[in-house]
Amino acid sequence: MREDFLHYVWKYQKFSTSNLHTVTGDEVVVIHPGQHNFNSGPDFFNAQLKIKDQLWAGNVELHIKSSDWYAHGHEINDAYNSIILHVVWQHDTDVFNKNQEPFDTLQLKKYIDKAALHSYKTLFSTEQKWINCEKQFHTVDAFIIENWLERLYLERLQQKSEQILQQLAQNNNHWEALLFQMLAKNFGLKVNGESFFSIANSLDFSVLQKCRTNIFDLEALLFGQAGLLEKEPTDEYFKILQQKYIYLAHKFQLNTTSVIAPKFFRLRPPNFPTIRLSQLAVLYVDKAHLFSAILHAKTKEEYYEILNCNASSYWNTHFNFGVSATKRGKGLTKKFMDLLLINTVIPIKFCYAQNQGKDISEELMELAASISKEENTIVNRFNSLLPIAKHAMDSQALLQLKNSYCDPKKCLDCAVGNSLLNRG
Repeated sequence: MREDFLHYVWKYQKFSTSNLHTVTGDEVVVIHPGQHNFNSGPDFFNAQLKIKDQLWAGNVELHIKSSDWYAHGHEINDAYNSIILHVVWQHDTDVFNKNQEPFDTLQLKKYIDKAALHSYKTLFSTEQKWINCEKQFHTVDAFIIENWLERLYLERLQQKSEQILQQLAQNNNHWEALLFQMLAKNFGLKVNGESFFSIANSLDFSVLQKCRTNIFDLEALLFGQAGLLEKEPTDEYFKILQQKYIYLAHKFQLNTTSVIAPKFFRLRPPNFPTIRLSQLAVLYVDKAHLFSAILHAKTKEEYYEILNCNASSYWNTHFNFGVSATKRGKGLTKKFMDLLLINTVIPIKFCYAQNQGKDISEELMELAASISKEENTIVNRFNSLLPIAKHAMDSQALLQLKNSYCDPKKCLDCAVGNSLLNRG
C-alpha cells in the first residue's frame, strides 16, 4: 500500500461513503474532501465534514498507519495540530493533539472500493515491467491518451523553460548568447553535446560576434577552443587555422580549462566534431541576425531555410584534418534540422514568449506536430504497445511520460493510470 493511493482514494472518494464512522464509532459525512496539497503541511486543505452532527471545515491528514503521525514528527509541528480528521489505512494507535485530545480517525481499510483496490494492486504489482501499465496501455481510450500527450508536451516545454531561464541568468539575460550555447550543445548531439556546450561557455559571445565576419576566424576560434588545433600542422588549411587561433587566443585572453574534449570514437563521419563545428561556424557567418530570424519564422520550411548550411569547402573532401575523402558536401540534413527545432528552437521560443508575456503554445504545438517523430528506444517501445507517436510533439510527450511519470511510478498523477484505476 502506498500513501499516494490513499490520497487518490480520498480525493476521488473511491470508497463507500454512505455509512462512515470514526474508529470510536462517530458518524462521518464527507461534504467536500478538500484541496489536495502538494507542498509541506497537511495533505488536504479546506475540507468540509460532518462528524457526530457537527459541521467542520479544515485540514485532513492521511497515513498508511496511524503511528506514521509520530514517525513523520507531526506531533511537534503546529501545522498539524488543528486537523479535523486523520484518515488512515490501518489504525494501530491513537493520535493526540498538543492538548492531549485524540484526533478523530477514519480507518479506510473496511470502506475501500474493492474494484478500485484490485485495479490498484494490478497496476502496482511487483512483477517486473517496463512501465506499470504496459499490459493495459493498449486498452486506454485514444482520446484520453491524445489529450494527455498534449498536456505532457506543454509540461515538458515548461520544464525546459525553467532550465533555459537559469542559463539565461548566467548570460546576463543575453538571449543571443543563450541561443548560441543551446545550438552548440545540440550540434554536438548526444555524444558531444556537453563538450560543445563547454566550448560555447568558454567564450564570451562578444568574441564570437567579432569573429563571425570571416569563416576562417570563426572556425579557428571553435576548433582551437575544442583543442583540435594542438598537433603539428597536417596541411595548409590546418596551419592557417592554427596561426589564427594563436592570434585570437592572445588577443581575447582565451582559455580552455573548462572545455570537455570532443570525441570521435564510435561516431559516423558526418557527425565528427570537425564537421559539426564547421557547420555551426558557417551558420553564424551566414546568418547575421539568427536570433531575430528564428523569432519571426512560423513554418517548418522557414526554419529549414534559416538553419540550412554546409560545412566550409575544405570539408567537402575531408572528415578530419589532413585525411582526404571522396568529395561530398557536408550540409545539415532535414532530420538534423528537425532535432535542432525540437531541442533548441521551440524551447527557446516558448521561453522567450513567456518572458515577454505572450502565449504562442498553439503555434509551437502545430510546428512540433509538423515534424517527424523521433526514433529512440522509449518512443519505439511505447509504439510497440500502441502506435500513438505520429510526430515530434507525441515523441517529446512520451519522453516526458516515461521519465516524469512511469519511471518514478507516479501513476496516480497520470491520466493513463487514472483511467485504468477509474474502471473500478
